[in-house]
Amino acid sequence: MKLNKIYNIGRIGIGLTLVFLVSCNAQKTISLKKKQLSDMVYPLLDTENSRWFYFSSASRPFGMVNLNPDTEIKGDWGGGYKYTTDTVKGFSHVHEWQMSGVSVMPVTILSENKSTIFKDFYSKFSHQNEIITPGYHSIKLDRYQITAELTSTQRVGFHKYTFPIKAQKAVLFNLNTILGPCENTNGKLEKNNDYELSGSLVLSTNFRRPKPLTVFFKIKTNEPITSIERDNLTGNYLVNFNKTKEQILMKVGISYTSIENANNNIETELPHWDFNKTVDDSRKVWSDLLGRIKIEGGTQTDQRRFYTDLWHALQGRKMISDANGAYPDNTGEKFRIGQLPLNADGKPKFNHYNSDAFWGAQWTINNLWGLVYPEIMEEFVYSLMQYYKDGGMIPRGPSGGNDTYVMTGASATPFIVSAVQKGIVKEDLEEIYTALKKNHMPGGIMEKAGYEHNTNIGGGLKYYLEKGYVPYPLPEGNFGSHEDGTSQTLEYAYQDWTLAQLAKKLNHEEDYNYFIKRAKNYQNVFDAKIGWMRPKNVEGKWRENYDPYQYENGFIESNGAQSTWFVPHDIEGLATLMGGKEKAVEKLNAQFETAKKQKYTSGTSHDAELHPEFSRIPVNFGNQPSIQTSNIFTVLGRPDLAQYWTRNVVKETFSGLSPATGYNGDEDQGLMGSLNVLLKLGLFQINGGTDQDAVYQIGSPIFNKITISLNSKYYSGKTFIIKANNNNAENVYIKDIKFNQKAVPKFSLSHQEITNGGELILEMSDQPKLEK
Repeated sequence: MKLNKIYNIGRIGIGLTLVFLVSCNAQKTISLKKKQLSDMVYPLLDTENSRWFYFSSASRPFGMVNLNPDTEIKGDWGGGYKYTTDTVKGFSHVHEWQMSGVSVMPVTILSENKSTIFKDFYSKFSHQNEIITPGYHSIKLDRYQITAELTSTQRVGFHKYTFPIKAQKAVLFNLNTILGPCENTNGKLEKNNDYELSGSLVLSTNFRRPKPLTVFFKIKTNEPITSIERDNLTGNYLVNFNKTKEQILMKVGISYTSIENANNNIETELPHWDFNKTVDDSRKVWSDLLGRIKIEGGTQTDQRRFYTDLWHALQGRKMISDANGAYPDNTGEKFRIGQLPLNADGKPKFNHYNSDAFWGAQWTINNLWGLVYPEIMEEFVYSLMQYYKDGGMIPRGPSGGNDTYVMTGASATPFIVSAVQKGIVKEDLEEIYTALKKNHMPGGIMEKAGYEHNTNIGGGLKYYLEKGYVPYPLPEGNFGSHEDGTSQTLEYAYQDWTLAQLAKKLNHEEDYNYFIKRAKNYQNVFDAKIGWMRPKNVEGKWRENYDPYQYENGFIESNGAQSTWFVPHDIEGLATLMGGKEKAVEKLNAQFETAKKQKYTSGTSHDAELHPEFSRIPVNFGNQPSIQTSNIFTVLGRPDLAQYWTRNVVKETFSGLSPATGYNGDEDQGLMGSLNVLLKLGLFQINGGTDQDAVYQIGSPIFNKITISLNSKYYSGKTFIIKANNNNAENVYIKDIKFNQKAVPKFSLSHQEITNGGELILEMSDQPKLEK
């Protein structure tokens, strides 16, 4: 009798996760004996508040395939893998922004369930029989006594099923179902030969993604397929195998262009059948990327949480192009298959991507990717420009080969401008500028509200240009989501400022003057009498009976108190409107004192923001509009308050390891993970790194030593090191700061200074040091 022993040390507790599966017949199932940095990751973080694209296990960074068990299959919020649900409903391959698909389930066939297995195939499981590390997921299905192990390459899911001895083995393909945010329809599967299957399904439309998309897939098995059956009622398929072998390996390659390309993805990325090698390769890929940042000090929980945050910053926004560069283009009237440009070796110059909104990216992936992963930032810029070349517009949240128009404004502008200012993108700058400028003018994306596909009214751009603000309510009515004119005004003003910086860099003086003037429009929605941003109607009258703590009262996913500080490009100008820096500091500090009572968030999930009490919080680190606020103190000349409040936010809101909390339910494909990393490093860019010098504000790191390895292709320095001497939970203040043995004025360093390499020395204290 074969007996498997599972040793799982510290999977949920503190410390490094070490996993071994050893069988008494000496056959190695999977061995993770050698510790790697990816073992520090705690994948279960915040999985009680999951979202269809949130959880990740058997995936590669930004991979087309994100293979993991689904415990909730219907609905975006709470969908996918949810920790509190004890039933596996399938293993699906696509967990992406407005996309899903290819759900499979290994089963055993008994005479009594032969007729019902097509619709009754779910299985209970226990977390005690589950192992999760980046790139690998193992789970035991109680109903069938099957151990399912999952791993992947970028575009291929790799399954390993260990069945009970002499069981009648099968894999059920649930191709016509609802997975997450969209319905899978017209699912087809056919047997090509005894070892291969192929098929497709259609991702139906929804109000975010109004054009259908076909997912093609190729299946290869290491054991012969004895038969394939289809159930006419459910549309499900049952693929049967013989009883002789205990284990079955299955590769699932997907493509959004053709079955041939799905097969080519397998041939290119996974030509072998070595499951353990694929797991090892995946762990190494993750560990290499995570290893760009080495940390020393803090607790073991602090370190694990940090690498979990960093892992999240590197796993959203999935690629949609094939290994050969083919990709789905849905930007035109008719669907077409596009082809990415190739290098001399015949490989694509970059990958093409799906992406949730860049809304809030100026304080998250702009900063993190731009410093630590410039190659990723460059690739995303090329991808965004490919959408422009195909459809004439840079998107702000594309899915299925076309923009969803998620959120508002031209949120990709700061992202791209930041990449240019940091020297990451150096070519075709005039074309990039032309594309960005188009989005800021009539006919561009600023005219569109959230998910506004067929009209150009909801963005209120014509009023912004005529009156200097977007009215609330919009007099024409509703044309999309988030028609909250005050927030739209603030976003447009900031984004105009970032575009002005690029115009200045390219010597477009007239454009610079034009957009820099528009950047002052934030002043038109500030009511100096009450000290808050305030909605105006189309006649220019302030909103009556205005409550700055009322949620979405002219503000997008926020209230007036939170969004008053959304002036990333001109904090000093905002302070002047408030009566000077001292009054601005006093006001913001009071907001933090109040927000502290709720741990700086509107509850532990995105839905909780609508709660009548939670929504009235004056600072909310659970959503993008006010996540920059603690670092504003540095710009206002009070770095001590930035240090104090940021460390307190990290301690109260973004520490610990638990399925119950983590990002408060709104980790939009790496944004909140990136924010966490930056706050814990003590590095931030209030304006998103879009100014000429791309200046970083220096904050209070939670670790004693941080070593960032700099990409030599982009930067001249080898490493940027931060040492925080005498650092602990009490010593949150910086009493002395030097970079390469020189004093650092105003607690700021330029991007070039940092990427030239060197050592930042911080002397920490429990007493604030006030600037004279």
